[in-house]
Amino acid sequence: MNTLSMRLWRLKWTFVYIGLIPLVNWSFAWAPNWVLGPGWTFNPVTVVTGLVLVVRDFAQREIGHRVLYAMAVALVLTVFLAGPQLALASGGAFAIAELADWALYTFTGWPLSRRVFISSLIAAPIDSVAFLYGANFIRAGSLTFANAFMSVAGKMVGAVVVAYVIWRGERKTSMLAAKPAKGAPNP
Repeated sequence: MNTLSMRLWRLKWTFVYIGLIPLVNWSFAWAPNWVLGPGWTFNPVTVVTGLVLVVRDFAQREIGHRVLYAMAVALVLTVFLAGPQLALASGGAFAIAELADWALYTFTGWPLSRRVFISSLIAAPIDSVAFLYGANFIRAGSLTFANAFMSVAGKMVGAVVVAYVIWRGERKTSMLAAKPAKGAPNP
């Protein structure tokens, strides 16, 4: 692998994050709302929006505080893919939720698995309601309890799965570090 390829590979989560935001926003704009009953409509894209919060945590591990610049690039791409109104709704939600998520992720010394879970637990409801509120001006019927619930649930399912996988890796690493080396006397 050449030097440029290696540098780009080290930013893989940042590129996924930048691409995922406009993709999810674009998908939200065209995916049909499902009517589950009176007052119960939801957009199926809300279930997968949790990936954005988790991928942001990984992108921040790669580029630190510059993850906010990556978010700005993604919002500019959203303008071209989904329109300025949806970019504004998404940007407002990110300005609130992602900054809260970023602060918790940045200023705690917790293991990564806990940071992924707790930051998603805080940011998911904020992001969901703020985005759906803004999207409701563009696409009436977006701000519903079902959409908010499914959005938060989708984000949290993703966060729990990713946090669990990371936790297992952390646990395995700590257990390996605690094992005495071969030939070393046992205490």
